[in-house]
This record gives sequence, C-alpha cells and structure tokens, in this order.
Amino acid sequence: MDQHIAEAIGRPDLVRLDDRLICLRFETMKVVSALAAVRRLLDTGAIRRGDTLLDSSSGIYAYALALACHRYGLRCHIVGSTTIDHTLRTQLAVLGAVLEQMEPCDDLKLDQKRRVARVHEILADHPEYHWMRQYHDDIHYLGYRAIADRIGRATGGAALTLVGGVGSGASTGALARYLRAASPDVELVGVQPFGSITFGAGHVADPDIIIAGIGSSIPFGNVDHAAYDTLHWVSFDAAVAGSVDLLRRHAVFAGLSSGAGYLAARWERDRSPGRTVLFVAADTGHRYADTVFARHGTALALDALAPTAVVTQDELALPWSRMHWNRSAGRQPPQPDAPLTPSDRGRRAGRGWSR
Repeated sequence: MDQHIAEAIGRPDLVRLDDRLICLRFETMKVVSALAAVRRLLDTGAIRRGDTLLDSSSGIYAYALALACHRYGLRCHIVGSTTIDHTLRTQLAVLGAVLEQMEPCDDLKLDQKRRVARVHEILADHPEYHWMRQYHDDIHYLGYRAIADRIGRATGGAALTLVGGVGSGASTGALARYLRAASPDVELVGVQPFGSITFGAGHVADPDIIIAGIGSSIPFGNVDHAAYDTLHWVSFDAAVAGSVDLLRRHAVFAGLSSGAGYLAARWERDRSPGRTVLFVAADTGHRYADTVFARHGTALALDALAPTAVVTQDELALPWSRMHWNRSAGRQPPQPDAPLTPSDRGRRAGRGWSR
C-alpha cells in the first residue's frame, strides 16, 4: 500500500496501442524524479525536514515538488511560468507551496530566463534555501530506475526504441541510461520544439508557442547529448494533431508534449519493423482542453504529416523535422563526411555511454 498519494500519482501506466507501439502514460511525470531526489537529499543530510526547497517550473515540476515536500515535511517555493493555470495555482496554494508566477509574456523564452534570474535573487536573500536545480542536477535521474526495470520486464527483451521529450534530460535520458544497462541496443529518440537551443534550434521560431517542458532557451546541465540517436523537432500545430489523434484513435487523453512524442513514435515504428517503440506521455490533457483539444475539428490529419529529413540545423523547417543525431556529444551533429572515431563506432554500435 502506498504511504502517500504522490507515490500513486508517480506510478505510470504501460498501455499497448498496437503490436509495436506502447505508451508510457503518467498522470504527472516528474513526481517520480522529485520524490527520489528529495529522498536522496534527506538520506545524505543535504536537507532536513522543515527546510525550504526552491526551483523554477513551467508547471509539471511545480506540482511534483509540492507533492514531494508535502510527503516529507518540507517547505516549497516555486518560481512559476506565466503558463501555470488557475487549477494548478489553487492546488499549490492548498498544498502550502509558495508560488511566484511571472507576469504575462508573449515570449516564453524570455519567461524561462526571467524565472531562472528570479531564483538567483531569492537565493541571494535566502541562502538557507535548497535549490533543486531540476535543469542541471542529474539527481533527478534516480526515480526512473524502477520504471526502466518495469519497461524491461514488460517488453521481454524486445528491441526497443524510446521516444520522448528531451526537456531537462532527466526523463528520457535516465530511462535510456537504465534500459541500456540491461540492453545496450536500446535507441533513444528525443523530441524538441522549434526554438529550443538544447540541440541547436534556437534560430527557428514557432509562431505559436515553444512547448514548455520539452525545450529550453537556456543551457541545461543534465542533458546528455550523447544519449540520443535521433531527434524530431515538432511544431505546435503538429503536436496538436498528435494529441488529438492519440485521443481519437486510442482514447489516451494526454498533453501537448505527449502528442508530439506520439507523432514521432508512429514515424519511427513505421520505419523500424523489427523494433518495439515506446513513447512517453508526460501528463494528462486536462490543462490543454481549451488550447489544444478545443481545436479538434480543425486539427491537421496525422497521416498527411511527414518530417523533413535534415542533416544540419540550418535545414530545419516547420512543421516537423527529423535528424540522425548518432549520439554526438555536442550540440552539433557529427558531419556526414567526417570519418568515425573508435568512440563514434562504439556509440553507433549501441555499446552504451556514461556521464
């Protein structure tokens, strides 16, 4: 029996959508990483009950950290995105979390930078606060070990391709790390919004929105670029098409990043007949009811969409682009004409990687 609701919320569902497509469906994904990170900090003496934990969030992590603090008797202070809605604000307030929400801003890149700047201001005034550094500390990888073990048992050793949003690197990066420890041939496909600098797409703007949570306008310290085999950049309109089709075809009500992951996962499945493809659905669709699902009547048809195959980021084009990343360690992909080094050959052969 669970000792706290956070443990139940953090446990994902594995849903088989067809013979080779599986959805890893979370109610709120980052609960598992927040719980494990807070437990480790308490166990090592880095924090004590009653301390205040601080971080920036666009929504999911705010709720996750508030739940972890409630579970372990800690205070929670969140610098939140302008996109945090009324429902989440109310939940955070009742849970006892302090929320400082950014003023409305048309540019979510600026919103992200302002949030991080505010965190540093708070730390200057309150050096006793513990900054969780969800964007920089791979302590947030720890909670995904048990989930990777469960995926391994459920898929029974099948050749696996994992698809999901890159974000801070903790979810897909951690799952790939633990899955590859048992099966080195696991492939990792990262999903990014246009405008994210993490893999060098900061120069391509999506006129509608940068999908908060899976992209970044600032450097993230815990993204392991060398973990990723392939990247998909997905626009807002293409992600809407994915979210609507996921609900219509499979009755899975999930968020915008889930729609983007589903779109990419279907493409990878159709081109890898010998592999099972699993994609991450990070949250439910409730907070997207008005901005995404209300558009279901005008959403693009999924079968009419196909990615533009690119070799360099200069070729990126909306609404959807795909690149072989080949586990390159930097923000630029390996040049197609460059000779492979021994380490490149090892990575492409699926021999694993380390941080």
